[in-house]
Amino acid sequence: MASRKVALIRGINVGRAKRVAMADLRALVSRLGYGDVQTLLNSGNVVFTVPALLRGDPAPRIEKAMAARLGVSARVTVLDAAEIAGAVKGNPLLTLADNPSRLLVAVLARPQDRARLKPLAGRDWAPEALALGKRVAYLWCPQGILASPLAKAVDRLLGDDSTARNWATLMKLDALAGGSRGPASSSA
Repeated sequence: MASRKVALIRGINVGRAKRVAMADLRALVSRLGYGDVQTLLNSGNVVFTVPALLRGDPAPRIEKAMAARLGVSARVTVLDAAEIAGAVKGNPLLTLADNPSRLLVAVLARPQDRARLKPLAGRDWAPEALALGKRVAYLWCPQGILASPLAKAVDRLLGDDSTARNWATLMKLDALAGGSRGPASSSA
């Protein structure tokens, strides 16, 4: 049985570095044998279906293909639709956060990376807030992402072992993947 996945590519199309056209990214993922490939925004979000005959984690396959065919090296983290839906449903900061562009969800490359964040979770970040999910960290940055000491601390600690998306983007990815809201028919 085929399954829906979401690939999150770290650091592409930020400024002038690591430029990747979404049409090229969709074509690359399709050539790897994945189906129903859609991209969201211009920031490395790919939703696709893995046919039953393809086994293993798609992340290293996509990373290698991007380096070989597009000349771009970037960390790829792949989650299944249920993991995205779980991150959406499990967000404990929704009562606090009032601006989806300032609520970040840092997706961990490996679930065990969560343990590395526990010391940060024990600190008082007010007016910011940090909460840990199964494979994500929720960061409320009311003064903005770029000025956030919390966002900087998480990035310094995890580096390429995480990639962050704002809440609005995560909700859109959940809808495209058919997670907590069922399948969506449009792509961006």
